[in-house]
Amino acid sequence: MDGRIVTFGELLLRFSKPEHKRFTQGEELLGNFGGSEANVAISLATMGHEVEYVTCLPKTQIGLAAQMMLREYGLLTDHILIGGNRMGAYYFEGAAALRNSSVTYDRDESAFFQLKPGTIDWHEVLRGAKVFHTSGIAAALSENAAEATFEALRAADEMGITISFDINHRKNLWKYPGAKPIETLSRMLEYADVMFGDVIEFEFLTSHPKIPFPATDVNYQMDLQPYREWFVDIHRRFPRCRKWLMGMRNQVNASHHLLTALLLSDEKLYSTRIYDIQNMVDPMGVGDAFAAGLLHAVADFPDDDQHCLDFALAASTLKYTFPGDFNLATVDEIEELMRR
Repeated sequence: MDGRIVTFGELLLRFSKPEHKRFTQGEELLGNFGGSEANVAISLATMGHEVEYVTCLPKTQIGLAAQMMLREYGLLTDHILIGGNRMGAYYFEGAAALRNSSVTYDRDESAFFQLKPGTIDWHEVLRGAKVFHTSGIAAALSENAAEATFEALRAADEMGITISFDINHRKNLWKYPGAKPIETLSRMLEYADVMFGDVIEFEFLTSHPKIPFPATDVNYQMDLQPYREWFVDIHRRFPRCRKWLMGMRNQVNASHHLLTALLLSDEKLYSTRIYDIQNMVDPMGVGDAFAAGLLHAVADFPDDDQHCLDFALAASTLKYTFPGDFNLATVDEIEELMRR
């Protein structure tokens, strides 16, 4: 698998309650690491790629533990910045039965939040890289973090590196003065060669009413024409992008999801099967597993878009079976699921 992949974003501490408890119940909190771009990196490393993860971590024992964890998963960490006093965190309260999950962020003034433009030599970081992946989350945290993301995108563009971008719109993060999420994300998408998003994010970015996905079993028949029109419209706005990926999920209840996806590539629309996921373990990081699966498949099967979409969705489906943010499914496991 030739070509190093570089991802950029904030690594977080994740805190959650065991056994579907609310935060107001009991005294125990489970802690682990997560974060969209780190999730993508670890999934790709698990599938055999050379991956470098770039972020900013505090000079504390927690920051050291985070670096050790990243290295344990085989990531290159040579260009991680050390600074600031704390890591960002998020608190996850899992769904149960008809109760939805909830996420509370604590990221203000984290090491990554304080990242300043000009502190990363992106031409050095990206030398020899084949793919650069980031998302809209980094841009949402602060004006400085947004500008640092633009620096990375401009450098990757100048160096002819494939740019992968996940919209990852988190409306609760865009709090800094003058924040303009639609404008900022649209400017970032002008650099993208591969783009990921779900129907809600596509709706947010384009103001096009989302198309319902009411599947309750795998026999649901999708009408692809409205999606085709939607894709064509957004492709006119961002003509550089070669592959547009849209994930769709219907949440029947807390432990029962229906999952599928679409891909527009070279103006052709591809669809794939629907997975019926019951008794799931953890839904966090499902979209990141999808992005990693697609990037892996494109590296191995660049001329088979249908296979790439099938692989990406199978990878995403297997993420439901792992606790925590990371998808640890191997290529063999993903391919075995595709054959079922």
